[in-house]
Amino acid sequence: MDDMKRRYGIVAGLSAAILITGCGSSTVNEARNPTTPEEPVVAAPKNVIFFLGDGMGMTTLTAARTYAVGEDGDLTIDTLPETAFVKTYSNDAQVTDSAPSMSAYMTGVKMNNEVLSMSSDTLAIDPVADANGNKLGNNCGTKNGTPATTLLEMAKAKGLSAGVVTTTRITHATPAATYSHICHRDLENDIAAAMVPGGTGYNAALGTTGIDVVLGGGTQFFTPFAKGGKRSDNRDLIAEMKAKNYAVASNATEFNAIDGTKTDRLFGLFTSSHMSYDLDRDPSKEPSLADMTTKAMDVLAKNSKGYFLMVEGGRIDHALHETTAKKALQDTLAFDNAIKAAIAKAKVSDPTLKNTLIVVTADHDHTLVLNGYAKRTGKTTPTNPGVLGVVKNYVTGAVEKDLDGAPYSIIGFGNGENRTQSSRSVLAALDETTTAANTYHQEAVIRVAAGSETHGGTDVFLGAIGKGSETFLGTIDNTKVFTLVKNASGL
Repeated sequence: MDDMKRRYGIVAGLSAAILITGCGSSTVNEARNPTTPEEPVVAAPKNVIFFLGDGMGMTTLTAARTYAVGEDGDLTIDTLPETAFVKTYSNDAQVTDSAPSMSAYMTGVKMNNEVLSMSSDTLAIDPVADANGNKLGNNCGTKNGTPATTLLEMAKAKGLSAGVVTTTRITHATPAATYSHICHRDLENDIAAAMVPGGTGYNAALGTTGIDVVLGGGTQFFTPFAKGGKRSDNRDLIAEMKAKNYAVASNATEFNAIDGTKTDRLFGLFTSSHMSYDLDRDPSKEPSLADMTTKAMDVLAKNSKGYFLMVEGGRIDHALHETTAKKALQDTLAFDNAIKAAIAKAKVSDPTLKNTLIVVTADHDHTLVLNGYAKRTGKTTPTNPGVLGVVKNYVTGAVEKDLDGAPYSIIGFGNGENRTQSSRSVLAALDETTTAANTYHQEAVIRVAAGSETHGGTDVFLGAIGKGSETFLGTIDNTKVFTLVKNASGL
């Protein structure tokens, strides 16, 4: 029924437009002075903001909503008018890693796990592998696949500006998929070099000016050994970027001092590796994801043709790998706050978003689950653990027990590091002070090494608003998202 209403509305709107145009055309033509040259029509800028919550599966999103606003509340992502579900499998695996999934969004090509924006035949692992089977693929050029053009590169080719914002290392898989082409995501020194205009290893598809805004972590891959970095070629890529007329920031104070509306190019790396979890972030040292997003928009909006901006909430994924749920939920909330800030800012110059497309999705799921028939908890506060608590009976409010007589937390994981090696009866004293702690590792069914909880293969949520957003619907492949963004934006 909604589709019928939408189609009827489109037809009615077109009919009204035709009638208005027809009725007014003669009057306009008669009033025009034929000797007065017509002023050229300046096309409105076309903007795309692609938000990627790394590892933000449906259950994580549900838990984050309860954590932040309670079961009956709404995050910003919940209010996006157009929605879809996305299949995330890679070319060679049922469960993807971030590299091929983000690359599929950016290029429309299915590729093998750990490959960044290359053709489907590209191998991340050398077929003639060493004894451990973990030798990185070599010959990442024509001998091992070919580059697949990204949305960011398409934007630059059309004269638009482009930006990459993340809470991970800027050379990490998700951001790297927008601007580099390489057989294995771990080759971060090479990925960093692809960003520096005119330098050795530069990705020429980024044009002569390169990416206009770069914000995140990861200075170690931009600096030589002598400066505490990991570059054996002795290059200082941060200095090289500064020489290319980028405004450079290394902390929140320097970042806040930069006026984005008066800056043509911005390069900010705030940590040696990934930026801090939002629970641990020192605002005097590291800007928030929302602040980085809106400042990036200030810089990019100076281009009258428009821009492409990718924003990643990357540490959601890392907290889930750790099975520290509170960190993951807080970073999901920080990601949602960035979406809210971006929509509000975009509407200042484009009130109806008729020239701005905003897409929000995830690259893959994780194994986080919500256990039991828990009584409603409401949002998490200093005095209420909320969804971070233990399961309580929804009728009596009493703490539920498993067959070993021990309480269990609402949030758990399919696999992770915290699994008792004996009867759970030893956890009889488990309480919400423990489960709601910032660093508590929720229990898992299958025991794996610390930090090694795996991705999940479930479809992920996508929400969209603005220009062309109505085309995002149903259950679609991640490669289809590329096509929809490309068509909506005219890239």
